[in-house]
Amino acid sequence: MKKMFKLQWLSVLMLALVLVGCGTKEDTNKETVSKEYQQVEKTSYKVKDDRGVEVEFVAVPKTIVSLQPSNTEILFSLGVGDKIVGATEYDTYPEEAQKIERVSDSVKFNSERILALKPDVVIAYTTGGKDEENLNALKGLEDAGIKVFAIQSATSFNDVYGDIQQIATVMGIKDKGDKLNEDIKGKIAEVQAKVKDVKEPKNIYLEIGPKPNLYTAGSGTFQQEILNAANVNNVFADLKSWAPVSEEDVIAKNPDVILTTVNYVKDPAAEILSRDGWNSITAIQNKAVYYIDTDISNRPGPRIGEAVELIAKAAYPELFK
Repeated sequence: MKKMFKLQWLSVLMLALVLVGCGTKEDTNKETVSKEYQQVEKTSYKVKDDRGVEVEFVAVPKTIVSLQPSNTEILFSLGVGDKIVGATEYDTYPEEAQKIERVSDSVKFNSERILALKPDVVIAYTTGGKDEENLNALKGLEDAGIKVFAIQSATSFNDVYGDIQQIATVMGIKDKGDKLNEDIKGKIAEVQAKVKDVKEPKNIYLEIGPKPNLYTAGSGTFQQEILNAANVNNVFADLKSWAPVSEEDVIAKNPDVILTTVNYVKDPAAEILSRDGWNSITAIQNKAVYYIDTDISNRPGPRIGEAVELIAKAAYPELFK
């Protein structure tokens, strides 16, 4: 009887041990899964783009396609340019950007090639408003499983600072974004300190389109903000946006300095100096006609401080000796 009791007791004990063992293993598995889930929850993050879309990232992107030159410059300035695997035909700065595969002409992009590159994120752009064609093309990438982060083209310095913060947040380096913005603002402040005591600001004509179809930048443009920061007067500030002007208009405005960003004409400054009928203009008489690097002055990116300095140096060279 005792023997039978011992056997029964032993069986119960072994069953209990087996059940405890199973329970322990199941609990361990649950704990492991829970920790893994918590880890994903901890490392994943969302960033809202300029479409109002909250883009979720499980990890910091390791490969990027950039569809706008200014955003490419931002990525390089943040120290993550080496992660770019696809860019546009106009991504020329810094020099390393020229070696990146071209997947866009800045207007249309090669969806098939982008899909083949399998980037962790596409830093795209939108011009705001309806912009239907571009937004539909971006949706095509998203439908194919590619993460798209769209940034609206900047039209002001504050927009640029915001773009830098957004991209830095996407790349998990918010502190570097804050530092880059501080550096840019510091550069602009440095230039402004040199020109702040100018009593009579120079009158500037900024030419962005040459003869026979002259174009300039008026109020409400990114270029106008650069001119304001350099403490010069835009003779066509009364115009809105980018506007056509006539030769007679320019002659009548009689600017002190003429700046051109045209880079597809051989020696654009010399071409302006040689124009018939412009001899009465003060800038022509003083040979105060200068070419300003088009990429620096036209791109709403991290070199806006340099753009302000270029304008200020052209207008007030004596203050920068």
